[in-house]
Amino acid sequence: MGIVLSDFISLDGVVQAPGGREEDTDGGFGHGGWSMPFFDPETMGPLLDEVMQTTEALLFGRRTWQVMAGAWPDRAGDPFADQMNEIPKYVASRTLTQDDLGWSNSTLLGGSDAIGAVRELRHRIGGIQVMGSASLAAQLVHHHLVDEYRLMIEPILLGGGKRLFSRRWAGAQPRVDLHLDVDHRGAHLHVPTCRKSSLTREALQHGFQGFGRTGSLTSSGSYIGSPMTRSG
Repeated sequence: MGIVLSDFISLDGVVQAPGGREEDTDGGFGHGGWSMPFFDPETMGPLLDEVMQTTEALLFGRRTWQVMAGAWPDRAGDPFADQMNEIPKYVASRTLTQDDLGWSNSTLLGGSDAIGAVRELRHRIGGIQVMGSASLAAQLVHHHLVDEYRLMIEPILLGGGKRLFSRRWAGAQPRVDLHLDVDHRGAHLHVPTCRKSSLTREALQHGFQGFGRTGSLTSSGSYIGSPMTRSG
């Protein structure tokens, strides 16, 4: 399963501070909490449960870990909260210490080589989910460490903010072939699940019956793909 990236994302590719006004104000970002009006429990509930069933550990950047650590322990008794509290959690941070990590089962990935630590963790643990963590997530994308994308696309244009697919690296990275495995839609939400493609280049060029869509994700965030015929 590898590393699964779960992120709320706007139509213009912004992933900064979807959950709260003061969650992340870096760069003067003033749209914190933008995803909340579009939250669709009927669509999101089963999706969150599905990915958690195959998640062996969670991986966070400092800021997202602090937000989560301030919320989930107080909700003990709820099945999802209990799962969040009990699951192993890893935090990539240069500023926190292990003593700062009071949320149960949290382990620091410190030092100067966070990406190296994540790469080693990816080899040891089969299913790692990254929630939010915009800066860390962008680095994982850049270093080709993401095996599956679950992007919760919402109908809003934010005009600026932290992006999952940074334009800093546009043109410097090869394209990445992805396969659209599942495509969920709600009233205000579109959640494609895209995995690194194991199909041959010939199959990608000529189509493959039984799947929905194949394509490529460029370093700038552009998706290049074509619809394909479903069998059955």
